[in-house]
Order: sequence, then structure tokens, then C-alpha cells
Amino acid sequence: MRSILKASAAALVLAAMTAGTAQAESLSGDLKVFLDTSNPAPRATMEKMIADFQELHPDLEIETTIIDREAYKTQIRNFLTANAPDVATWYAANRMRPYVEAGLFEDVSDLWAEPAIADNLASTKGALTIDGKQWGVPYTYYQWGVYYRKDIFNELGLSEPATWEEEKANCQKILDSGRKCYTIGTKFLWTAGGWFDYLNMRTNGFDFHMDLLTGQASWESDEVRQTFANWRELIDMGAFIDNHTSYSWQEALPFMVQGDATAYLMGNFAVAPLRDAGLTDDQLDFYQFVEITPGVEKAEDAPTDTFHIPANAQNKEAAREFLRYVVSPDVQTWINNGQNLGQLPVNAQSSVDDDQFLKEGFTMLSSNSPGGVAQFFDRDAPAEMAKVAMEGLQEFMVKPDNLDRILTRLERARARIYQ
Repeated sequence: MRSILKASAAALVLAAMTAGTAQAESLSGDLKVFLDTSNPAPRATMEKMIADFQELHPDLEIETTIIDREAYKTQIRNFLTANAPDVATWYAANRMRPYVEAGLFEDVSDLWAEPAIADNLASTKGALTIDGKQWGVPYTYYQWGVYYRKDIFNELGLSEPATWEEEKANCQKILDSGRKCYTIGTKFLWTAGGWFDYLNMRTNGFDFHMDLLTGQASWESDEVRQTFANWRELIDMGAFIDNHTSYSWQEALPFMVQGDATAYLMGNFAVAPLRDAGLTDDQLDFYQFVEITPGVEKAEDAPTDTFHIPANAQNKEAAREFLRYVVSPDVQTWINNGQNLGQLPVNAQSSVDDDQFLKEGFTMLSSNSPGGVAQFFDRDAPAEMAKVAMEGLQEFMVKPDNLDRILTRLERARARIYQ
């Protein structure tokens, strides 16, 4: 699906959204914006936001092109090269690296030097940084963490764990009650990537994790082996549901709904189907993945959607002002509310909808995650490496005795792929 629209100058401006931008110098000329937000709610949100921005700058003619998300992924290199817009949506971290290294994204480090951005978007700066420079700004993200059956915890006399030892002690009590500790569906591999992300970041820290996923650290290192040793403690306990390779992430939900498993390491998008399946907020709760190595700062998986200025953009002044607008506190609050994107604002000065999980996630990412924000295994690693590695992670969960062969295979893949 592809459509072109002109933002209406008659669009109503939300008064709260003009803060920090109404005093900007008048902009003129054309501003071309390419979006991959083709689903109805994100599309309507972006169209309204763009219309409000144009209301602030009536001499600016904005042309918005909306492309189906999957088609966008195949077209982005071509349009960045041949007929670049002034602003384009994309993703943070390794997903933007090919376009940074090809010289197709503009360096916007000057924006990140401004206190309003530097101070309030600090949690995602690392995800927008390559070679010490920033190449875009975030507009939304969502948290990962451990969603669990609070009623079962109460029945067993358990409290939310804070350390690895407490996590394992809770798990043993859950197993003793005849339940599994964690549901998971690894049929499509990426859920195993989430477990590795957290175990590796909590064992070795964010910097080592990113070195591994960008090819700078070895899969056969002692650090990686320790991560797998920690993971194996849970596997050997029997912590995960049986036959998880047969299930998608959605197909693994009933184990938690029915009380056969007590927790799910997953993104916040799992909350809606858990509620739809009948779990109440009195039964469902959330905690941050526990500390494993004392002193290692907690980093989180928080996949981040972003805006960028193509290097070949024609109106970079207006594009920079648009990026400032997108990340301002009130705009971030509005686009991410439950009626719009229903996710988390990145700006630490924004407010969050009255939803317990969004509030907990916002506090965690804004205040309790000094270790950094990762984008998830298959966004932080190149696609070919992610596929090979996640196949290995799934195999390890089923056959942990194969670890040496798995790591040898992944190390060979690293040598080949990153060359």
C-alpha cells in the first residue's frame, strides 16, 4: 500500500503540543516525509502530528508518503539514494548501521548536543550512536521484562526477585508446586534471543553484549560461556515448558493463562492478549529482569522506532525542526497514548497513560536502566548472524550438551559474516 497526502493547514493544534516549538523561526519550502506507519492507528497518529507541525509553520508545504512496512524495508536504500525525502522513519542501532556506513543518513549530533534532547532522551542515545555520532532521534519504544502470575506468587508466598539466587529459589518453589517457571515459544527463534539478551547483559554488561552482536567479541569467550552456564542452570532445573519449539509466542500464552507456567519474559505487547484471554490486573504483574553479576548496571531490551534525515535531503533546516518537535515532551506524550501508538514516550519529561505496565516500563527505562538500551537480538546483530545465532540458541535450550559445537559454529559464522 502506498499513498500520498498533503497535511491540512486547518488541522487543530493541541495546545500542549506547541510547547518548545511555537517560538521556532518560520520555516518555508517543501518538506517531504516518508513513513512506514501504514497500520491504521499509527498512520492516523502520524498524519495528525504532521498536520499540527504544519499549523505551526504555515509557509511550509509538507508532502507525506506512507509505504507499507514490509515494502518500506525493501525500498529504503533505493529512495535514500535516488530521490531522498527530508525525513524518514526507521529503527535504531544495527538496523540503521548499513545506511550510516553508506553515507545515506545525516549526522544529527548537533541536535543531541542541545540540552532538551541530551538530558531527556539519554536512555536511547547509545542506540542512536555509531562512531561517536548520532544519526537520528527516537519517537517510541516499549519495554521487555518478566510478566508473571501475581496470584500464584501470592499462593506460594513468593515475592518479586531482585537477584539471580532469588530468581532460582522462586523457580524451585514453583516447580515443586507442579508448575513450570516460564512459558516460551521458540518456533520462530526470536524469543530465545530475548532470553540470551538479558542473560548476557546481566552477566557481562551492555558494552560486552554490543561487542558480541557487532562482531567484536568471540562466541567462544569465557564471558559467553558464563552466560550459557547461567542459562543452563534454569534449563537443568526444568524451568521452561516442554516442547517449546512447537509453539509461537502467542501459542505459548495459554500456559500462563491456565496457570501451568508462572512467568513470561516478553515485550509489553503480550499484555493485551493476556488480558483478552481473561487474566485481570489483580492476577498479572511485572518485574525487571534480575541482577546476575553484582555491580553490572542493568540494561534493557527496548526496541526503538526512529526518525532520520537522509544525507541527500533538500530541506535539512525544516527536517531538524521536525525532529525537535517529534521528541518534545508533549508531542511524545500525545503520540504514545493509548488511543494512538499505545507505547512509551522516550522523553523522560513526558507522561504516560494510566496503565500499570506502561507506567512501570516508563519508570524502568527512564530511571532504572543506567546500563543502556538494546534493540533486541535480531535488530542489534546483522540479519545473517542473527539467524544463525538464534538457531543455536534454540538448539541449546533443547540440547544444552551441544554447547561447544554450537559456539564453534557461531564463531565460524562471525568470522565469515563480519568480514
